[in-house]
Amino acid sequence: MDSMGVVTAIEDGQRGKWKLRKRRKNSSCYAPINNLDDGCLMHIFSFLSPIPDRYNTALVCHRWNYLACHPRLWLRVDRSVNDLSEPGVFPNIETAVSAARPGDTILIAAGGTHLASNIQIKKPLCLIGGGELPDETILACSRGSDSALEFLSTCKLANLTVTAELGCCLLHRSGRLTIEGCVLQCESNPLDYLSCPIMSTAGGSKLFSSTLKGNGDSVSVSQTRIEGGAKAVLTSGDLSLHRVRVIYARTSLYFWFDLDYQ
Repeated sequence: MDSMGVVTAIEDGQRGKWKLRKRRKNSSCYAPINNLDDGCLMHIFSFLSPIPDRYNTALVCHRWNYLACHPRLWLRVDRSVNDLSEPGVFPNIETAVSAARPGDTILIAAGGTHLASNIQIKKPLCLIGGGELPDETILACSRGSDSALEFLSTCKLANLTVTAELGCCLLHRSGRLTIEGCVLQCESNPLDYLSCPIMSTAGGSKLFSSTLKGNGDSVSVSQTRIEGGAKAVLTSGDLSLHRVRVIYARTSLYFWFDLDYQ
C-alpha cells in the first residue's frame, strides 16, 4: 500500500472513532442515572442535604429541577406566589409548619420579611433560607411575643436571619436544635436586657430531669452571627455552655458553641 493509501486508511479510522464517540455521547448509556424513573431519582435526591447538594441538582436540567423541587422533598414558603393551590407552597411559615410532616424540609423564599411570632414546632423539621446569604431571608418577631420560633422537637435552622425586639429569637424547650450559618439579632433599645438571641429551658423541671436527659436535649450553634441582647444565650434549665469558639470578622462576631448536659 502506498503512502496515500495509508493516510486515507488513518483518516477513515479517525472518522469512525469520532462517529462512535458521537453515538455514545448521544445514547442514553452516556448518563445511566437518567434511565431511572422519576420515583427512583426522587428517592435518591431525598438523601442529599437540602443545601447545597439538593439545591445544586435542581440546576442540572429541567427534569432534575422538577424532581429536586418536588413537594415530596420539601415545602416552600413564598409570599409572592399568587396561586396558593400549587402543592407544597404556603404564604407564611406558620401554615407551612402546620402542614409539614415529621422530617420535612421547609425552604423559605429570600426577599422581604417573613413574620414569625410564637410559632411552636413540635415535630422534627428543617427550616432553610432560600437566599445565597442568611441576610436575604429574614424572620421578624413582633414586639410583645415571647419568641419567633419555639422548638419542642429535634430541628435544624440554616441560612436564616431571625430578629426580635423584645423576648428571644429562638426558644428551645426540648429536642436537639441545630443552628448553622444563621444571623440572630436582638434590636437595640433601653430594654435590651430583657431580650436574648437564644434561650433554652430544656431540663428545667427537676421532676422529669432524668427523662429529659435520656431524650438528648441539646443546642448546637455553628458559624452564626449573634448581635444585641443581654447575652448570646440564656439557660434556665439543666443545659450548660460547652466548646465555645468566637471568630471576629470585621464588624461581626461568629459563634460556635454547644448547650448540653454536664
